[in-house]
Amino acid sequence: MFEYDEERAVEFIQNYLPQELKEKLDDDDIYYFLDAMCEFYDKSDWLSEEDEEKEEEELIQFLIKQAVKDEIGKFTKDEIKLLLVAESAYSDSLDIPEDDD
Repeated sequence: MFEYDEERAVEFIQNYLPQELKEKLDDDDIYYFLDAMCEFYDKSDWLSEEDEEKEEEELIQFLIKQAVKDEIGKFTKDEIKLLLVAESAYSDSLDIPEDDD
């Protein structure tokens, strides 16, 4: 089992993303989004899994708004979704056991 490593996560995500999104997101942008995701998780019950689709939509909207607010850039829902899929693939590769509370 491995621990989450942001540096490795960024490298994994860059390799996972399609070329057109790689050209739009540099490493610093990916670090920014990883931090923003943590901020969102800290402020919400997103991990409750009660309505995953609704909660994912809230996360996507949060990331889009934060990126504009913090002058990172304008991103589409599809671009953010690809980023989330890439981050999820990295997390899945770590074989971190899920909390079965």
